[in-house]
Amino acid sequence: MKRLLSLRKEHPAILTILLMSAATLCSFLFFFCVPSGSANIALFYVFALVIIARDTKGYRFGVIAALFCVVFINYFFTYPHFKLNFTLSGYPVTFLVMLAIALIISTLTSHMKRQAEALAEAEKEKMRANLLRAVSHDLRTPLTSIIGSVAALRESTVTQQNTDIYETLNHIYDDAGWLLNMVENLLSVTRIQGADAHVKKSMEVVEEVVSESVARLKKRLPQAQIEVQLPDDFIMIPMDAVLIEQVIMNLLENAVVHSQSSLPIRLCVSLEPERVVFEIIDFGIGIPEDLVHTIFDGIPSNESRSADSRKGMGIGLGICKTIILAHNGDISAKNHAQGAVFTFTLPVEQTRKDTL
Repeated sequence: MKRLLSLRKEHPAILTILLMSAATLCSFLFFFCVPSGSANIALFYVFALVIIARDTKGYRFGVIAALFCVVFINYFFTYPHFKLNFTLSGYPVTFLVMLAIALIISTLTSHMKRQAEALAEAEKEKMRANLLRAVSHDLRTPLTSIIGSVAALRESTVTQQNTDIYETLNHIYDDAGWLLNMVENLLSVTRIQGADAHVKKSMEVVEEVVSESVARLKKRLPQAQIEVQLPDDFIMIPMDAVLIEQVIMNLLENAVVHSQSSLPIRLCVSLEPERVVFEIIDFGIGIPEDLVHTIFDGIPSNESRSADSRKGMGIGLGICKTIILAHNGDISAKNHAQGAVFTFTLPVEQTRKDTL
């Protein structure tokens, strides 16, 4: 059985030859045992043709097998025997019937295989997402507890008097905060359903989403200076608020950590006719030129991997891109005269258009 499965996947040509040989052998046995039933010999070749078309990829082997079926029937089992004679009536029809069988079976089989592969991949993705969600939830609680405990220890008088202990606690606090942020990013990814990156959206107030994002960042990075600029208009757009908050947090944290500047980070929101534009502007060292076009690919730079991989850019920004694309928006990054600017957009009227 394993060898047969191996032939189907790895050696379709050998499988085709074996099936055609088996059909020919059975046809000879039937021809000599039941001479009057020679008209039914084509059924052996039809059966072989169906198996070949079903168990091989594409149309090539099915079409070749259909051609050989007609040739073998003509050569071996049609008078005069062991001679080719295509002048007899009915052979064009026979060939077309064989060819149609091969094409129909190949088409149906290819469609069924694609469906089966898609279902299997969807099931695997669902299992991975459930496992990731469960692990992330289990990690978030102890990490939050660690951060709270370390924060309390840092405030004690004894700890502040001992520089080594205080620095060690700072490192623990930073690392636990980074891990918690990674867990939240992983949880964000699990909210995106399926291979088509579908998200559940509801109408949300932009100002509330931005305020919540900044407040959450301030809890993690109290030293961060954020200037928010919002339009005077009241804006509601369809989004998954949890995911968009995570995007804003990731971009703000990236600006705070990597800009290497003491100047405030600007978060600007503007309303355009068909979209809302979010800009995170820093006034630091900017983005290295070799990373500008690949910064959202989810691959940390060599510098961040070698120097301090736990704070490297890449994974969080890759998740940002996934989330924004799932919202049918755009995301980009570029340098300006005094630093870098990260921009993402969300459509305004998507829900209304979808319902029309």
